[in-house]
Amino acid sequence: MQSPLTDVSWHLLLDPEGHRGAENMAIDAALLAEAHQSGRAFLRLYRWDPPCLSLGRNEPAAIERLGLDVVRRPTGGRAVWHEGEVTYAVAAPIAAFGSLREGYRRIHEQLAGGLRALGVAATLASDGPTGRLRSSGSPLGSDGPGACFARPARGEIVVGGRKLVGSAQVRQRTALLQHGSILLEGSQEIIAAISLQPSAVSGGTTLSAVLGRPVSFDEVAAAVVRAWGDDTASAARYRPVPPSPALFSDPAWTWRR
Repeated sequence: MQSPLTDVSWHLLLDPEGHRGAENMAIDAALLAEAHQSGRAFLRLYRWDPPCLSLGRNEPAAIERLGLDVVRRPTGGRAVWHEGEVTYAVAAPIAAFGSLREGYRRIHEQLAGGLRALGVAATLASDGPTGRLRSSGSPLGSDGPGACFARPARGEIVVGGRKLVGSAQVRQRTALLQHGSILLEGSQEIIAAISLQPSAVSGGTTLSAVLGRPVSFDEVAAAVVRAWGDDTASAARYRPVPPSPALFSDPAWTWRR
């Protein structure tokens, strides 16, 4: 299968071991910087260890009382509980994708193709909120308090109207970073403990629920890589220089309002 995203040279980073939230965000930020500097494109598939809450806009005091690993994403958006998922990150030159909305849609089309190969009736949401389109350097994603998976935004991946993949995008200089969660199992109910809208956490679904069986990280990662195209699947695995997670570990970053 040949990917339509062939205007750039893709490099694959499979990272199934799991990292703390600050380390994961530092790696994604490093890939965004390298995409700007080199013009290369990167597809990263990874995990979180321990499970982590990544922030959109929540109530900091309530989160701190729970004693969770917490990180603020550079892409903004709503809160996500990272456990039992495949997280993807795409860092690439903006020129390969066009507008914010077009890039958001094209990346989701590739992911949906991989999920359909697993037997998932994945489509892109045509209705619902669009999120705010923001200027360069600011994020695109679902806005407002509550859980990312409470409702789909236009162009996001759904199954039977229920959100399966939550994503957000940011653009800096000549490159974009879009990352998001493909839910394998579990729920986002923990967000009810800290959300300003605790009732708005349902509305999503998981691959295990859709397929009626357990689904592994390796199975989904392989399907996504195949959907990205032969060139990506055969590319040498890319390993970035280990970044410093200092920024994403800094409380001034995490709790900034």
